[in-house]
Amino acid sequence: MLPLEVRIVPTYAVVANVLSPYQAILDVTGISWLIEKASGVEVSLSLGLLNSYTGLIMPLIATATGTFLYRQFFLTVPDELTEAARMDGAGSLRFFIDILLPLSRNNMAALGTIMFLWAWNQYLWPLLITTDASHATAVTELKQLIPNVGGAPEWHIAMAGTLIVMLPPLIVVVLMQRWFVRGLIATEK
Repeated sequence: MLPLEVRIVPTYAVVANVLSPYQAILDVTGISWLIEKASGVEVSLSLGLLNSYTGLIMPLIATATGTFLYRQFFLTVPDELTEAARMDGAGSLRFFIDILLPLSRNNMAALGTIMFLWAWNQYLWPLLITTDASHATAVTELKQLIPNVGGAPEWHIAMAGTLIVMLPPLIVVVLMQRWFVRGLIATEK
């Protein structure tokens, strides 16, 4: 429920070494010591996601917006639909895959549009976890268009770069507008 800016330090610690909680569990329970004494192999779990696309994307996926949007949609599903599916022999997983997922297509499109726009405009998170230029995002690289030492900035180049970086979100909004509106206001039951 907290925005990324509030939980930036713990999120960075997790992304820097995803397996550190498991290493701590092994150390506290004494399993790592036991394995080291029995086999002579030191157990050191380490997996860093800094400078990776996975590290850029994973912390931005789960949001309160998505949870709220799906909760509100699932509250509108009539109980009769669930009962009819159970009478037809559908279990919970089959009901979810065959009935709820097709019904929530518009919600998926709306949430995908919202999350794409939010993630595209992120500046702090990509700036924090990417030190390699090959994983930099377009928004963070806009700063390269304005010289920071000497010389006057060439604003026409900076504005042209800003327009180019603005095109993908604009295209997504134009293409997804119909499904976005349906996902926020319509119910298709």
